Amino acid sequence: MPRSKLASTKITHAIIGAAMKVHSALGPGLLESAYEACMVHELRKSGFKVDQQVGLPVNYDGIRIDLGYRIDLIVKDSVIVELKCVEKIAAVHEAQLISYMRLSKMNVGLLINFHVRHLKDGIKRFVEGTDWN
Repeated sequence: MPRSKLASTKITHAIIGAAMKVHSALGPGLLESAYEACMVHELRKSGFKVDQQVGLPVNYDGIRIDLGYRIDLIVKDSVIVELKCVEKIAAVHEAQLISYMRLSKMNVGLLINFHVRHLKDGIKRFVEGTDWN
């Protein structure tokens, strides 16, 4: 496995581990902001650089347009983490993460839904190509 793929796999495993710890402690049913704060704490405690609520402009026709898009978490400048607290992950949630990955030019993302009984049922990993057009 190429080094960058191995690194992103280790990072995603650590993120999932942190999410499992948070979910085990808090359970489902809270607001997304509670899970986000606890995830940031867990990941930073483990030594990861974590940026939260990162603004994501849209570049269109040679101009930068700030539309208020925000990525929940970016871990180690390489993995986007979108957190949800919804009954069921919908196609629109997946599309949101894929769009954020394309716009940010990051090729690994995790979609984590904390509103599930067993967190393993609420995690989706996305890997996309790096040559976005």
